[in-house]
Amino acid sequence: MNIPAGRKTGAGEFTACPKTSRPRGYIEHYNPQAKTRELLAQAQAVLDEYRQYWPLTCRQIFYRLVGAHGYDKTEAAYGRLCHHLANARRARMIPFAAIRDDGVTTKYNLHWDDRDAFIAHLRYLSSNYKRDKLAGQEYHIEVWCEAAGMLPQLHDAASPYSVQVYSSGGFDSLTAKKDLADRICRIEKPTVILHLGDYDPSGESIFDSVAEDVAAFVEADRRHGLITVQFERVALTASQVRIYDLPTAPPKATDSRSKGWTGGTCQLEALPPDIIAQILREAIERHIDFVQYGMDEASEKREREEVSRLLLPGPR
Repeated sequence: MNIPAGRKTGAGEFTACPKTSRPRGYIEHYNPQAKTRELLAQAQAVLDEYRQYWPLTCRQIFYRLVGAHGYDKTEAAYGRLCHHLANARRARMIPFAAIRDDGVTTKYNLHWDDRDAFIAHLRYLSSNYKRDKLAGQEYHIEVWCEAAGMLPQLHDAASPYSVQVYSSGGFDSLTAKKDLADRICRIEKPTVILHLGDYDPSGESIFDSVAEDVAAFVEADRRHGLITVQFERVALTASQVRIYDLPTAPPKATDSRSKGWTGGTCQLEALPPDIIAQILREAIERHIDFVQYGMDEASEKREREEVSRLLLPGPR
């Protein structure tokens, strides 16, 4: 019987795959050329500069290199950078945790080895108990971002306020829009959606259409008139492109929405990570009642101590 290479032949057994020039797994003896070493050193400098915002996306590193080191601002140059960064991670020159380039969605099982493992998990949760800071606020707030790879750094900026961050790569999905509208109606309070995306005709058009569609669902399904939704474009805006002197490119000729567009386009990841975090925090704080926030922080500390005492080991 002929078995195609790479196919499973038995329990835990695989045949050898065809040889390929592409690396697989770790690269044990990585010896890049001098120009590549220089590029990787520049990339490492970017990662060191923004260490507290890890993981960065490859495109964020790309834009830092364009601005600070004169790297070519072309898609071909971006592709080369991604290739070299991947090899450097395989060679253990750059930590895997420093860069996020995944597109994987995961559903986790909350299962434990046994009862003791579950109790240990509860004790860990109690020691890290956080009160929902939005529960007592006038507004429910969510953050949506086009670039899924940026979610961890946006989460770090938003989590102190108990604000959830969502990927809006499929922002124009009917399911995503209806789910959002249903969540707003279920929470039953005014909602603010903070959006971060590229500055281009498609991004602007999708943002406007989603805002109108979700608002229409909410208006039709809400139980009372106090349930509302407003969409706020946090980044990237035309004024931010000018203020931070970001690199631009002409709109795509194939995009039918480009006809009424004036000026260039720019990607969100052209903004430095620290600036993005600052802009997002300021946008969230515009809708936060800090008197209520302070009361919740005080309650959180007291409740964490109470819950931890309840879960202390005792006689069986």
